[in-house]
Amino acid sequence: MGDRYKDRHQYFDELVETSTAFYVDYIRQYIPVAYGTRVLEVGCGEGGNLLPFALIGCEVTGVDFSEKKIENARNYFRMNGAEGSFFCADFFDFPKQDKAFDVILVHDVIEHIAPEDKGSFLERIHTFLAPKGVAFLAFPAWQMPFGGHQQTCVRKGVRVLPWIHLLPMPVYRGILRLFKEPEQHIKELMDIRRSRMTVETFESLCRTAGYVVLERTLWFVNPHYKAKFGLRPMRLRLAFDRIPYLRNWLSTSCWYVIH
Repeated sequence: MGDRYKDRHQYFDELVETSTAFYVDYIRQYIPVAYGTRVLEVGCGEGGNLLPFALIGCEVTGVDFSEKKIENARNYFRMNGAEGSFFCADFFDFPKQDKAFDVILVHDVIEHIAPEDKGSFLERIHTFLAPKGVAFLAFPAWQMPFGGHQQTCVRKGVRVLPWIHLLPMPVYRGILRLFKEPEQHIKELMDIRRSRMTVETFESLCRTAGYVVLERTLWFVNPHYKAKFGLRPMRLRLAFDRIPYLRNWLSTSCWYVIH
C-alpha cells in the first residue's frame, strides 16, 4: 500500500483529526453526542474515527475483520488513555449487543461490500440501531479520480494515476501488473471494481431497506484531505450535487446521515 497506509499510527492520527473536526458535529445535527452515547463503527480499522467520540465520554465499540487492526486499535486507545471495545469479526457474523447503538459509523466500507450483499448489509445495520439512532455513512463516488482506491497501491507510479479503475477490467489489471503491483492487492482492487458505489445506487439501496435520508453532503474536496494533504474542504455546489451521474465524477466523498 501507499506510504501513509503502511504507517498505521499516522493513518490513525489523520482519522482522529478528521473525525474531531468534522464527524462529531455533523452527526450532532440529528442526535446528541455526549457522555454515554453508544457508538458503533463497522470496519473500524485502528479506531481513529472512534477516538474523538470516546474522549467526550461516548461508549464506543469497533468491529473489523482484520486481527492486526483490532490489536492496533486497542493499543492506540490505551496510548491515548481512552476506553473502547474492539472485536475482530465479520459484521455479518457479529452478534447483537445487549443494548442498541445511538450512532453507527460506516466510513469507506460500503464500497468494499459485494454488490449482492450491500442490501443485506444496510438491513443488518438497521437491526443494531436504537429507535432514534442514526447511521453515518461515507464513501468515495465510483467515478471520481481515485474511486478505485488505486492510491493505496504499493508502486508509486501507479498510485498517482487517476481514473484507471474505469478502464475495462482486463486493461486495468494489465496496467497494475505492468507496474508490478502484488497480485494480492490486484485482487483487492478488482473486488473494489466489482463492488463500485455511486450516489444513485446508494440512495436506491436506502429506499429498499426502508431508511430515511436525513442529510446528504457531496464533497468536491474531501474533508479528510485536510489532514492528509492540507487541502481546504469544499462542498459540491452550483447544483452539481443534484445532477445524476455527473455528480459521481465530481464527488470525492459522499456523506449521509440515515435513520
